[in-house]
Amino acid sequence: MDYKPVSPELLQQFRLIVGEAYILTDTDDLEPYSHDETEDLQYYPQIVARPQSADEVSALLKLCNENYIPVTPRGAGTGLSGGALPVKRGLVIAMERFNKIVKIDEENLQATVEPGVITEVFMDAVAEKGLLYPVDPASKGSCFIGGNVSHGSGGPRVVKYGTIREYVLNLQVVLPSGDIIWTGANTLKYASGYNLTQLMIGSEGTLGIVTAIVVKLIPQPKYNALMLASFTTNEAACGAVSAIFRAGVIPSTLEFMERKGIEWVIKFDGLVFDLKDGIEAFLLIEVDGNNQDVILENCEQVNTVLENFDCKEVLFADTTAQKEELWRIRRTMPVSVKSNSVYKEEDTVVPRAALPVLIKGIKEIGAKYGFESVCYGHAGDGNLHVNIIKGNMSDIDWNTKLKDGIREIFKLTVDLGGTLSGEHGIGLVQKDYMNIKYTDVHFALWRGIKQVFDPNGILNPGKIFAPSPLKGGIEV
Repeated sequence: MDYKPVSPELLQQFRLIVGEAYILTDTDDLEPYSHDETEDLQYYPQIVARPQSADEVSALLKLCNENYIPVTPRGAGTGLSGGALPVKRGLVIAMERFNKIVKIDEENLQATVEPGVITEVFMDAVAEKGLLYPVDPASKGSCFIGGNVSHGSGGPRVVKYGTIREYVLNLQVVLPSGDIIWTGANTLKYASGYNLTQLMIGSEGTLGIVTAIVVKLIPQPKYNALMLASFTTNEAACGAVSAIFRAGVIPSTLEFMERKGIEWVIKFDGLVFDLKDGIEAFLLIEVDGNNQDVILENCEQVNTVLENFDCKEVLFADTTAQKEELWRIRRTMPVSVKSNSVYKEEDTVVPRAALPVLIKGIKEIGAKYGFESVCYGHAGDGNLHVNIIKGNMSDIDWNTKLKDGIREIFKLTVDLGGTLSGEHGIGLVQKDYMNIKYTDVHFALWRGIKQVFDPNGILNPGKIFAPSPLKGGIEV
């Protein structure tokens, strides 16, 4: 696609649409929009616009579509796949002014929220009314709910409550043509034609820009119990995961943490934790509900299962402070690893019974190529985050051989019945691996869908399945 730069005349029209104060052109002002949380990649846009209404987004998109200006939608910039990077420059439409919780409908257990609301702010607002929005990614304190929709986000509670796909009922979306549509209905059932709502979830801003979201809520459970189980091997901890479900217990969260991850948290975040010799892995297990007797019974069932997997110790958090301290370990682990290393984070997901084979294979692949890895993640739904650490790997090997190692990890993941991403999305950095799992038929279908929604290819070009801009590919 032969994209065009924003002309002075077009820039003036942008200013008239959103206001002079909400158009950014200076390099210093553009810098925060040139990167996300993906490694060290950086692409500066030509212009950033910060609209506040669907009508403003519509007017911007219509002009860009007519003038072949590439547009990159952007939320909070907390993504890990490069999905918000403006690889073709052009216009970034930043959604931070869409920050209103429009309505919390307690009678229907629904809420309407704008995409620029911070996820945790929304969770807290509904919690004050005794309700639960259970989609809580690790970055919930900074990510936007719109970004969660765009990436199909999950988090620790997915194992019991499901991903964001189970909670989004309806979306207001602005198409590249400038048309504004609602994708579905504010109903729990939907069997009226193609489900455009589900199509938009996980589309990473390549089909339209979400400007309002209707979500389902559920009652807040009254009680929960949290336990930390320690194991002598990664495989034993991962093996216990599937067995817990087979025993008839569905935890609200079931997180895996490798010893190396906790060592990073202790070293860089000042955590005080008794990390005993011989312990290599941990499961953080939460059970919740409205009956304390049932919760206690579930914990006893879990404990019985753990004994069959060489579990050395189970710590029960007796107070809220103890629970918060255990969760602090898991939630600060990604930050600890990222802020103090040269790394890449992959987002593998397999059927949970395959986790022992996956983690064993990851370690073997790392040994083969010379990189280290720190693994943790949402084991209860088979989602393992693999942080690849450069360690003693030479710069040449890191730049030339690492992709081969990552390809082997994804090949193993797919062979085990899994796929390339559970919640981070494909974006820019994972798309070169898509052909491990998907065929030419898949790519043709996806490109056909893209063509219908975005015939000029202006929305988030270079992402998911298009040829890599780093290799000089031609956009579809």
